Amino acid sequence: MNALNKHINPFETKSGSMRITNRNTIIAVISLLLISGLVIVKAQIIGLALCVGLLAITGLVYVVFKTPKFGIYLLIILGFFVTGASRYVVAPWGLTIDAMLVLVYVALFFKGFAIQIPWYRAKSSLTVVITLWMAYVFLQLGNPEVLSREAWFYAMRGVGLYQFLVIPLLFMLFNKQKDLNNFFIIWGVLSVIGTLKGLQQFYFGVDSFEQRWLDQGGAETHVLFGKLRVFSFYSDAGQYGASQGHAGVVFGILALFRKSSLKLRLFFITVALAGLLGMMISGTRGAISVPAIGGFMFLILRKNIKILILGAVLGIGVYAFFAHTTIGQGNAEIRRMRTAFDPNEASLQVRLANQRKLKGYLATRPFGGGLGATGNWGQRFTPQSFLANTATDSWYVMIWADTGVVGLVYYLFMLFFILITGARNVMFKIKDKNLKIQITAITCGMAGIMMASYGNGVFGQMPTGILMYVTMVFMFIAPQLDKKAITAIKK
Repeated sequence: MNALNKHINPFETKSGSMRITNRNTIIAVISLLLISGLVIVKAQIIGLALCVGLLAITGLVYVVFKTPKFGIYLLIILGFFVTGASRYVVAPWGLTIDAMLVLVYVALFFKGFAIQIPWYRAKSSLTVVITLWMAYVFLQLGNPEVLSREAWFYAMRGVGLYQFLVIPLLFMLFNKQKDLNNFFIIWGVLSVIGTLKGLQQFYFGVDSFEQRWLDQGGAETHVLFGKLRVFSFYSDAGQYGASQGHAGVVFGILALFRKSSLKLRLFFITVALAGLLGMMISGTRGAISVPAIGGFMFLILRKNIKILILGAVLGIGVYAFFAHTTIGQGNAEIRRMRTAFDPNEASLQVRLANQRKLKGYLATRPFGGGLGATGNWGQRFTPQSFLANTATDSWYVMIWADTGVVGLVYYLFMLFFILITGARNVMFKIKDKNLKIQITAITCGMAGIMMASYGNGVFGQMPTGILMYVTMVFMFIAPQLDKKAITAIKK
């Protein structure tokens, strides 16, 4: 890269892919208007919908080609709404994530004709460990136990592909302090919207589209003893509760410890309280592990013995409240949360029994039964198989059943490698106080989600998946951001 290009942001250069948008623009617009008018006249309402959709897609392509980073913002937003949208309009909404990723990569491809794309930014140990995981996922196609390659295609997206494609993009496009600040704002706003939607379901009930989803099988897990487990616009109550607990932890830490303006602090407080409220009304017992483990991780990262002791006392108090008292037993949400502390609880015993069955089945299958063998994909593509009819009820148990003990060991190694890297950066490398708190918050949030993923299939589902990918990247680039912040202060 020559001296002239050294100080130019390559993703804002008006060349490369932008030539597409600048050439013969007037002719293209006039032609498009004429064709649209003809379609509307001929097809009426359907034609109008088609033209509006085409216009929206054209605008989206233009914006992403002009500013690829906008595609990252859209990925985060899609992560929150893509699953809930399927309850209103039956369509392969999940593939919109794939389409957006392809669009961003295509935009970068065209820009590469005119400028040097900084792929070097994605050079990281994080990229290495996720690439190795994706390679293992790909090799699962050759697993002799695989009963459906089609199931593999659908399952591998959330397990490995999205992570493999998104993280390099984040290293290149979403790598500044401003990006981290914007990430918190977008996440906070979407999380509050999720709580408001959950409160609507909690107090006023579900709408007709959501009721149809319940009638088609959702009620089996979301209406217990006549009480709705709130799911908002998320995939299920488990994902909703864990995601909201995640927001409660991260934004609670930001609210209490980050130096911010009054306006921003009030925003953090609002998001934190809304997140914890959403977690409570979800009726998801496992979600309580997110603030519990996240809080414990925070105490460790603070390296303050007094705070550690105070936190331990508080944790013991919370445990005693749920496990050894009946206070608040009349409240359905508290009553359900309390069952998470009962080792003899019926559903826990069923889970343990299923895990014993899986242990026997997988004893001679070190590479598992193949991706997509369990859960919804197993029920859809291989409904008569043993794994399809054995509930996993856990993200890690699903990884174990699908990819075997080999896959599970590497997957856990990968997650703990990422978490420990973030913790090490917080404890020993980051000097800037505000950045330290931000990375502390997302590291604690990741610890909480890792724990919650044992009880529910949380980690690889949206929106938690995309939030985790952003979290991982900033945990790794935090030392670079810290150097820039310290240098700016000295100047």
